[in-house]
Amino acid sequence: MKNNLLDLLNEKLKPAMGCTEPIAIALAGAVAMHNSKDTSIDKIEKIEVNASVNIIKNAMGVMLPHVYEAGIDLAVTLGVLSYKNYDKMLEVLNSVDEDMIKKAKEIIKLGKVKINLADTKKKLFIEVILTNENEKIKVIIEDYHTNISLIEVNGKVILIKENKNSENDKESNSFDDFDLEDIMEFVENVNIKDLKIIEDTIILNKKISEEGIKNPYGLEVARTIINNINKGYYHEDIQKVASYVTAAGSDARMGGARMAVMSNSGSGNQGIVATLPIVAVGEKLKIDNEKIIRGVTLSHLVSIYIKMKFGVLSAFCGAVVAGIGASCGIVYIMGGTRSEIEMAINNMVGNITGMICDGAKPGCALKVAQVASTAVDSALLSLAGKGVSSLDGIVTNNYSTTINNFTRLSQDASEVLDGIILDSMLNK
Repeated sequence: MKNNLLDLLNEKLKPAMGCTEPIAIALAGAVAMHNSKDTSIDKIEKIEVNASVNIIKNAMGVMLPHVYEAGIDLAVTLGVLSYKNYDKMLEVLNSVDEDMIKKAKEIIKLGKVKINLADTKKKLFIEVILTNENEKIKVIIEDYHTNISLIEVNGKVILIKENKNSENDKESNSFDDFDLEDIMEFVENVNIKDLKIIEDTIILNKKISEEGIKNPYGLEVARTIINNINKGYYHEDIQKVASYVTAAGSDARMGGARMAVMSNSGSGNQGIVATLPIVAVGEKLKIDNEKIIRGVTLSHLVSIYIKMKFGVLSAFCGAVVAGIGASCGIVYIMGGTRSEIEMAINNMVGNITGMICDGAKPGCALKVAQVASTAVDSALLSLAGKGVSSLDGIVTNNYSTTINNFTRLSQDASEVLDGIILDSMLNK
């Protein structure tokens, strides 16, 4: 199990620059152009994007890294122009410069880019069709953000992967292979030297948080909290520190900072939320660094465990999933027991389960701040021996059943909710 969980961490924690939905669109564009024999920009006749509801919803309003503008058309066109970086995956736009932005906007102005809603039940589906004078290249990414399942040039299949995922986009059945007991045993016994991925995660996500505190991005949620602490409106307690440190990472990321974060299960904000509340609380309370690393490990593994059932994209906010992990991690670094960690799960599910995802955008930092704050609340409540009871809503006496009830909402209610949310977004 030790090696399995180490492998899982290394598989699910990946650097990503910018929001992963528009970046995945950019990646598909880059792969398409990379497979063209003619990479001349002037020869481009048409770039077509066909994407699922969740992709369009999450790619519409979020700022692209370095560009400080939003747009699916801009994302895919910059991806096409970044074709030399196709192998950098979710960091495909890390070399975008002003000249590329100018060229991308010229292509868009000429009416060469078209965005459509794909006819699919998949949560994560992106099809990019690039047409030039002599070629028509099709690239499909589906089920997770870097899963290039099809490359086709002039009708000839260059690459195809068999889809092994179910229609509801659960990533696999591997969540049946481990549970909280396995996670706890791993966290407590793994050699700290084996957790380099977690140390890298902390370093990377702290850097973007520091950027979001230092410079104005998006709604400046973190900077506003800090300003209000300085005015005496708030106290700088562990809850507020966790809130602003975590929100700062989201402010910068969603506001277009040209910095990578360590994502969890394809989401940068989930990587931020699963990391920074534990780090903020641990550093504020001067907790031993090794304990913090183990607490962050617990947080990420709990988040992955839930996310595998929750689905890669949903009508509900994925930061809540990572927030559950963060609350567990906070309980752990503060000396909590296994039963108190389970209680924290129930407290989180009993509190912010209904937070919807109405697209990726600068306003996500508000949700991130709230989730981080609630993670501290839920942890402290459980450490006091108090937890939401099985008489309350979808919470049960068993943490696993509580999680199943929570993730059923994501799977079974998402289709209707996503349609309503997207319709509202498109018809403002």
